Amino acid sequence: MKRFLLSIKLAFGNLRNNKGRTVLTLIGIVIGIMSVIVVSSSGQGLKNYVLGQFDSFGTDVIQVETKVPATGKTSTANAQGQAQGIQITTLKVSDGEALAKIPNVASYSAGTIGQELTTYKNENKRAMLFGVGANYPSVDSAVKIQEGTFYDQAQDDSLSQVAVIGPDIKETLFGTEDAIGKSIRMKNMDFKVVGVLEKRGAVTFFNYDELIYVPVQTLQKKILGIDYVRFITLKVKDENLIDVTVADINDTLKRIHKTPRPEQEDYSVTTIKEAQSLVEDVFGTINILLLALTSISLIVGGVGIMNVMYVAVVERTFEIGLRKAVGAKSADIRNQFLLEAVFLTIAGGLVGIVLGYLMALGFSYIISLLGYTLKFSITLQSILIAVGFSATTGIIFGYYPAYKASKLSPMEALRKE
Repeated sequence: MKRFLLSIKLAFGNLRNNKGRTVLTLIGIVIGIMSVIVVSSSGQGLKNYVLGQFDSFGTDVIQVETKVPATGKTSTANAQGQAQGIQITTLKVSDGEALAKIPNVASYSAGTIGQELTTYKNENKRAMLFGVGANYPSVDSAVKIQEGTFYDQAQDDSLSQVAVIGPDIKETLFGTEDAIGKSIRMKNMDFKVVGVLEKRGAVTFFNYDELIYVPVQTLQKKILGIDYVRFITLKVKDENLIDVTVADINDTLKRIHKTPRPEQEDYSVTTIKEAQSLVEDVFGTINILLLALTSISLIVGGVGIMNVMYVAVVERTFEIGLRKAVGAKSADIRNQFLLEAVFLTIAGGLVGIVLGYLMALGFSYIISLLGYTLKFSITLQSILIAVGFSATTGIIFGYYPAYKASKLSPMEALRKE
């Protein structure tokens, strides 16, 4: 035990006596650990943000969307197919009406999206049009009216040219002017503003305050010239029966779409909980990949430690020989040099954790100025990973120089002075 304590004392003494070299060696480790902390905390913060946005929809929501047949709903083939222009035209408003008859479905809304240049007097804005049913506010509880009303089912069925606008659209087109009752022009048609929504902000980086809600059938037939929808959102009565409800939805759509075999299905059914689980899996994989990339900087720092330790062995050859001559064992020499490397990496790890935390706070502040509530959280897991990385780096890259030092012959070492 005394020999080990002496090795610790000598290791600290050597690092203290070579401050310049110690600091330069620390820099590589500090940068590596700081990168691990920032990447880990940002990944965790982004995951929490996205999952939090899912919570705003509620966990009692089921989403039915179009899907390219013979592909998985979360597959690359499905995403690429739709991105390349494959149109699935079989999902209809009538499908939503049929799904609404399922016992556990409380409310539903079929919907699609479009984009049009919107004009009021001399103000223009290219806006995203969100065509949904009249009962959409009962499905998405985050949709709240600040002024006026939401359109009703009669207006949807009669293809009324009415609109409910987001607060950012209201500010852009009307400024401080009252918007209710005024008409905005889209595709050479006048749409009467019947409501203005409360501010909602961005959800997964999609700004809901810049949306214009119009009746889904009006958007279909008067603006887009289509008879199909892209999604149907359903709210359930009892969350405990959500799996049974999903099965009922699948059975109903199979019958309507005449797709008895899975490879024929042109729709997908996803619960919010399922989407959350998918997000967690995706972010878990991304974090592992990012940590693997940032570990490269730690390897660079480790190589720096190994080089410094080799130099230290050469410079202190006489000291090693003298210690062995007075009774030090090879293990004592190895421990001393190995401890120096471990102390360097642990010290660098602690400094890197502090700097990484401060940098994460800085990023959180900058992002908050942009209007997002994204917090870079430092978890115990990220700290343990950082400390583990630093200690492992010190042991791996410090062992060989320490081993070489321990094998020096005392006579040869003393002869080199």
